[in-house]
Amino acid sequence: MIELKYFGHSSFMTRIKGIEILFDPFISPNSLASAINVDEINPEYILITHGHEDHVADVERIAKNSSAMLVSNFEIITWFQEKGIKNVHPMNHGGSKAFDFGIVKYVNAIHSSTMPDGSSGGNPGGFVISSDQGNFYFAGDTALTYDMKLIADSFDIDFAVLPVGDNFTMDIKDAIKAADFVGTDKIIGMHYDTFPYIRINKSKAKQLAEKAGKKLFLPEIGESITL
Repeated sequence: MIELKYFGHSSFMTRIKGIEILFDPFISPNSLASAINVDEINPEYILITHGHEDHVADVERIAKNSSAMLVSNFEIITWFQEKGIKNVHPMNHGGSKAFDFGIVKYVNAIHSSTMPDGSSGGNPGGFVISSDQGNFYFAGDTALTYDMKLIADSFDIDFAVLPVGDNFTMDIKDAIKAADFVGTDKIIGMHYDTFPYIRINKSKAKQLAEKAGKKLFLPEIGESITL
């Protein structure tokens, strides 16, 4: 079982073997997450899928407060090194790395990736986390792609954290297909409601998931769930 705490948009904290791993922190600029105190977030790792502002806004602040290790692609890691962050681990597509909480594999995503200052964020990606407590897929921002079927070939995925907001990423219909591709019936939604472009009908999304035999979780900001 793995615990996840939702900080809004695409930002989650997971706890595996007592170790906290933060994904894509965009919290302080998000008015919906105003109740979250960013300075109280103290992860051991920060995993970054791509370079857009709505995924990296609080990385530097949290990393410097916590001394967390940043894990992302080479270009993003280099960008943060130039900001004085030294505890880093660069990766790229297809690569895996064993950490003390489990194994991280960096996988494809279909999106774009530019850093907040306009410099290259490399190619966007997602992560497959495998551990003694379970395995999950954190997709990042992506379209539906047949590459997701390769994940099911190599991993028994317990749940998938998938974008459902449409417009910039998959919608719920494609997220349901993505869950089929990776071999899970549990979807944790992300990248929705933060901006007008990605507002969704939550009840309709849950109905579509249920009709397809999936369980869709849309946690409240600050809520923790265990799967």
